[in-house]
Formats: sequence, C-alpha cells, structure tokens
Amino acid sequence: MLSNFLADLRAQKLRTTLTVLGIAWGTVSVVVLLAFGVGLEAQTRKRFHGLGDRIVILFGGRTTKPFAGFPDGRPVRLTEEDAALVFRSVTDVEELSPEYTTRSARVRRGVKASSPTTTGIAPVYASLRNIIPQLGGRFINDQDVAERRRVVFLGDGIAELLFGSTEPVGETVYVGETPFTVIGVMQPKLQNSSYQSRDKDRIFIPVSTHKALFGLKYLNNVVYRTRAPEITKVAERKVYETLGRKYQFDPDDKDALSFWDTSEWETRFGYMFLAFNIFFAIVGSFTLLVGGIGVANIMYVVVRERTREIGIRRAVGATRGEIMRQFFVETCLIVGMGAVLGGLLSVGLVAVTGNLPVQEFVGTPTISPTVLAATLGLLALVSFAAGLLPARAAARIDPAEAIRG
Repeated sequence: MLSNFLADLRAQKLRTTLTVLGIAWGTVSVVVLLAFGVGLEAQTRKRFHGLGDRIVILFGGRTTKPFAGFPDGRPVRLTEEDAALVFRSVTDVEELSPEYTTRSARVRRGVKASSPTTTGIAPVYASLRNIIPQLGGRFINDQDVAERRRVVFLGDGIAELLFGSTEPVGETVYVGETPFTVIGVMQPKLQNSSYQSRDKDRIFIPVSTHKALFGLKYLNNVVYRTRAPEITKVAERKVYETLGRKYQFDPDDKDALSFWDTSEWETRFGYMFLAFNIFFAIVGSFTLLVGGIGVANIMYVVVRERTREIGIRRAVGATRGEIMRQFFVETCLIVGMGAVLGGLLSVGLVAVTGNLPVQEFVGTPTISPTVLAATLGLLALVSFAAGLLPARAAARIDPAEAIRG
C-alpha cells in the first residue's frame, strides 16, 4: 500500500506538490486567522482589565417615576455619606471608594503645565482600578486621608510630561496654586475604556484633600467590588433599595441610579470574540475546502489510473473494505503532508508577525490549544470528505471489468 502511494508520488510530482500546497495554504489560513483572533481577544481583555477587575461604577441619575408623594424628574446626586451607607448596609460589597473628579485646576511644574482630571479617592481605589506604583513610590494611604495631606500620585503620562526623565517622587508640583508632594507614579498599563480619562493622564489625591481644596459637595461616582461576580446583580438590587429609602425613589426606577458592571461588559466581549473567531474559522475553512476538493480530484485520478491493480486485488480476495481503507489512508497521507507543511509555515508567520510593532493594537498572534483543536478538526473533516467518494468509487469497481479493461 505505502509502496504504491510513494510510486504515485514519484510519478506525479507536480500534481502531488500542487495538491499538498493547496492543503498547506488552507491550513495556514485557518491557523493564522484564528491565532490573530486569539491574540486580539487577549489584548482586548488586557486593555479592559486596565479599568479594573470585575468592578462596578455607580453614578447618580434622575427619577422617572413618582414615589411616596414625590414627583418624578428629581436628581439623585451621590455624597461621601451615601458611599459609606452603601458599604455599611450592603454586606456583599467587599471594597468601595468614593470618587471626586474635576478638571478646573492646572497642574504645573516650572514652565510645564497641563489640565488633567484631578481625582480624589480612598486608598482602596488602587486595588479596585489596578493602579500599581512604580518602584520607589507608593499610592495614597489611610494616614494621607485622615490628615488631609497635600500629596499627589501621578499617572505615568502626566509624570512624563512634567518631569521627563527626572525622578518625580519627592518633588513638588502645583495643583492650581497649592503645592503638592509627589509620592508615586503609576506603572504603565493598557486601558481601552474609561469614564473620565485614561489613568495615565490623571492625578490622584486623598479624597479628604480633594473635598477641602475644591469644595465639591457631590461625588462624581462610587467604585466598588462585590465578594463574588455571581452576586453582583444581587448587590445592585440592594444598593437600589438602600439609596431608594434615603432619597425616596422607587427601587424599580432604573434611571434613578446608573451602574457600569465591568464583569457584564467583559462577558459581552467574550460573546463578541466568540463570533469573530467562528467567522475567522469559516473564512479559513473555505480555503481549506478548496484544497480538499483538489485532494478529492487527485484521488479520483489515482483510482482511474489504478483500475487494473484494483481489479487484480479484488480477484485475489481483497474486500471492498480493504480497498476503501487503502485509498482513505492515501488521502490522509496527502492531507497530513499538507498539514505538516502548513503548520510549519503558520508557526513561522505567527513568529514574524509577533515581532511587528502592532501588538499594542492587535495583540500577539497565539497558536493556542483551541486553535490547534479547531485546525485538526477541520483537517480531519477535509480528509474524510476528500477520501470518501474516491474510496467508494474504487471499492465498487467490478474485478472482471477492471482486468478486461
């Protein structure tokens, strides 16, 4: 069996080479497209986690239903007391930080200045929002808040603008006309979404200092995390009930408060990328299908060329099943050769594209176990489809007619 197959390869080198290249190109299409899909999804999730891991951002809203004698259209504006009330009353909330924001103050050092978002927060905000200080610095702590210290933590973009290559920690910057001591700089992070501005373009000061300096009465929002992702919706309902009792609005009035649940959005991203990867697999499989048609055609030609051999084998006792298995095996060998070549080319292409300066936008293409499983599954399907009809045609050959021909 194998000797006949090798003899055919030697006799029809060009035909076999073109067929193998068709399978190889189809394999490359599937692997590379799916590898880019996996890399893009990983990069998007990494950017999304720059906002924070499974956090909920709570905003005040406006009532749309009359309730307990109060009219609709009343604004619900959150305060630090509301944040404390939610943390005390909703036991499912594990971590919580109020958040003041303003862009009314210029931040300057010498002649360099900017107007970033100045954010007043609690120390736990760093954990909630994945903000990590660079070596040599620190984030705001409880003592900073208790003593209303004039200390500032800089986003890495602002730090570069104000200090360049100079070490910022311990230096003084002015927020408006007030001097602040720099206590830390944020490590660079990927972030593709925000509700004010990217963290690299923000500065952070203690929540108590922010309130004293700018005199804001109302928070911009509250950031919290529940003890487990599956109880986020339960906690959201309790927050509605807690603040509904205080501000006298209907707990079913969905516009009275606004929630941004990042876990929910991440789940939606997962479904979106699942659809993308399925689309990529379909596009790649069309190319692989063309290669499979080429394999089927060459096997029909092989059956026609070896009709006499098949008749002799049937005449000396070979069963139809044995004839079918022979041509199935030969089909799988051709597809396997193309798959190996395509796999090697795919690894090379993925390695080359992984070194191009585009990772920040599309991520690093990755040949994951899922990609390999999908590719092998498609190759198995192509082998079966390309080998079935030619093998059946070979098995149906009448021995007497084949020998006479």
